[in-house]
Amino acid sequence: MQGLNHFWESSDGVGRAVALLLLAMSVSAWVLILWKGWVLRRAAGDIARAVPAFWDADSLDDGRSRLAALDRERVLLPLLDAVAMQPAAGTLETSGQLESQLTRRLREALHRGLAHLQFGQVLLASVGSTAPFVGLFGTVWAIYHALVGVAAAGSISIDKVSGPIGEALVMTAAGIAVAVPAVLAYNVFGKRVSDCEAELEGFAHDLREMVLDAAGGKA
Repeated sequence: MQGLNHFWESSDGVGRAVALLLLAMSVSAWVLILWKGWVLRRAAGDIARAVPAFWDADSLDDGRSRLAALDRERVLLPLLDAVAMQPAAGTLETSGQLESQLTRRLREALHRGLAHLQFGQVLLASVGSTAPFVGLFGTVWAIYHALVGVAAAGSISIDKVSGPIGEALVMTAAGIAVAVPAVLAYNVFGKRVSDCEAELEGFAHDLREMVLDAAGGKA
């Protein structure tokens, strides 16, 4: 704690700004990691339970009620609503074939669900890619600040240089410490989002085929 106090007191405005920026990046990344990990875990579990429950339903209304109860992140229910929606007659949306209408509505619903699951990925990627350079900049600036102080003192010795230089290198370590969790989380979450995306695309395809088969039977 005393080392941090000494580092803070010996730093100038630029060094303190860099330290605060790294702190803000670390806090935002960890908050997002905890929240996003919880959301993706819940979404994956809901998809695994809700899809079989829907297909085991006796009717479409029963299946919808099961989805509404199990789909807490609302990534499956919009797909069902998309195929059940009845657009107004005489519009451009109804001018195409039924296959095209279903594909368009399902694509839009799927994109909204994926946008919810992918939220925060850009921030994690940005923190992971820029934090080391922010820390390196803090190190370079702190070394420059330390050398200016030594030059102003008029004498150079190991004890006067090693302390400020060692404290400056902490900025590099801080930048790496901020970046590593963000990069790891970005990769792990990207894999989980891809798994959920595959399941959602499969469910959307099956819904589309169900509606087309029903329409073909009526015809």
